[in-house]
Amino acid sequence: MLYREAGDFKTTYAKDQQTFPITFDRWGYFLTIAVAVLVVPFMLNDYWTQAVILPFLIYAIAAIGLNILTGYCGQVSLGSGGFMAVGAYASYKLMTAFPELNIVFVILLSGGITAMVGMLFGLPSLRIKGFYLAVATLAAQFFLVWLFNKVPWFYNYSASGQISAPERSLFGFAVTGANANPATSYLFCLGFVFVMAWAARNMTRGANGRKWMAIRDMDIAAEIIGVDPLKSKLTAFGVSSFYIGISGALLFAVYLGAAEVGEAFGIEKSFLILFMIIIGGLGSIFGSFAGAAFMILMPVLLKNIMVGQMGWATDLAAHFQFVIVGGLIIIFLIVEPHGLAQLWRLAKEKLRLWPFPH
Repeated sequence: MLYREAGDFKTTYAKDQQTFPITFDRWGYFLTIAVAVLVVPFMLNDYWTQAVILPFLIYAIAAIGLNILTGYCGQVSLGSGGFMAVGAYASYKLMTAFPELNIVFVILLSGGITAMVGMLFGLPSLRIKGFYLAVATLAAQFFLVWLFNKVPWFYNYSASGQISAPERSLFGFAVTGANANPATSYLFCLGFVFVMAWAARNMTRGANGRKWMAIRDMDIAAEIIGVDPLKSKLTAFGVSSFYIGISGALLFAVYLGAAEVGEAFGIEKSFLILFMIIIGGLGSIFGSFAGAAFMILMPVLLKNIMVGQMGWATDLAAHFQFVIVGGLIIIFLIVEPHGLAQLWRLAKEKLRLWPFPH
């Protein structure tokens, strides 16, 4: 059988600690990356790029960021939409103030600015936690949206209050603006997803990840054994906000092209990302991808069925989508509260022991 550990020996500690210890998993990962880079760009069209692929990649980054804070460090946050707005407006100001700045550095600097803002709003986590921390981060969400609405400097004194991404290129290919090719936008976002998922996986398996999980499981005991709660919580807020800021910059610059803060980064964005990590699985990088795929694909699938196959009116189908998605979330949380990542782990365990009973 293919999916077995028998005969798959490890001769070094590095091999024993690798992310994919089973050879079958490792080759499956390499195959997935190869297909994503060499096959998918040639199969894309405008609909699939705009409706499914780009939102999935961008929100996967945001879900990883929130999972680092909530799933690994145990700090509940409802301010993800506001932090995405920080990344978006930071990228807009950088692109307009420094026209020659490379788009990659624009995205990374936007994430850095968001990280500093996130650490500032993470200071209350040193005194409060749980429901009260969720309310504090929700206040940050409303404050940031209000700030970007009321201070004209952030949108360069535009009469409409809307920000539009200038055209930027990378290696001669347009990444932002009307001339951006779907394959170019996809590969640009895919590069960020790959690097940031790899970095998150290594961080959560390292010293910082162990400190975050110690704070999550019991903060008093973690402090007794030498974990600094100030440093651990603020680094979790900073890293999480960095990821969410990058996703906000990509959402604005690469996907939307133009945005207005109240519509693009409202409170519904915060709940959307929170649902992604709850459905996908808290404390799991794979769960972040699975939750993002579920929350992006399910509405698209329901719309195609209700409007395309059943002939429903668009507005009726849109309202009914919320009912179905909400019901599915409730049912799923009752049946498997640990998310899609746990279902994936159970399926792999059963496959490894098949045909013997578990």
